[in-house]
Amino acid sequence: MSETSELKGRTEEGQTAANERDAQKGKYMTFKSGNEYYGLKIQYVKEIIQFQAITAIPETENYIKGLINLRGKVIPVIDVRLRFKQEPIEYDDRTCIMVVNVKATTVGLIVEKIAEVVEIKEENILPPPSIGRMEKGQNKYVYGIGKVGDSVKLLLDPDKLLNDEDLSAAEQSDDVLLEEE
Repeated sequence: MSETSELKGRTEEGQTAANERDAQKGKYMTFKSGNEYYGLKIQYVKEIIQFQAITAIPETENYIKGLINLRGKVIPVIDVRLRFKQEPIEYDDRTCIMVVNVKATTVGLIVEKIAEVVEIKEENILPPPSIGRMEKGQNKYVYGIGKVGDSVKLLLDPDKLLNDEDLSAAEQSDDVLLEEE
């Protein structure tokens, strides 16, 4: 391959990646937890999978449900309801795992129900109110409130869903699990 065609190929690949980023801009994967609908920027979402068997990790936070094997890669799984200090519910056929990339780590988020992909323009995103109990519980993970038609979606900051101790505990358990296999 000549240098010109190789360079052209790399330029086209870069252009395709830029086009994909532009297509994802302002798009959010929404899901239900409790009575609220939440949104996560679609760029963080790798895939959505059916609920599957989870290997528990002893001595971790209650919202860290354990580890799953996703096509040979072991990833930690978090129950979003428990992370938000909501009452646990029985998992059913609508429960699924949203696989996301957070801080260069792949994590599964157990959600009650996937809603839809919505586009929320920047001017329709408001900062969360700073009154009452907004700094406690689920609201410390919310960076904005997206207006979608007549409804609102609480927009989540995925970096805040997991703290660094959670990530390191899950990664250490991941290493141990892989050594045992």
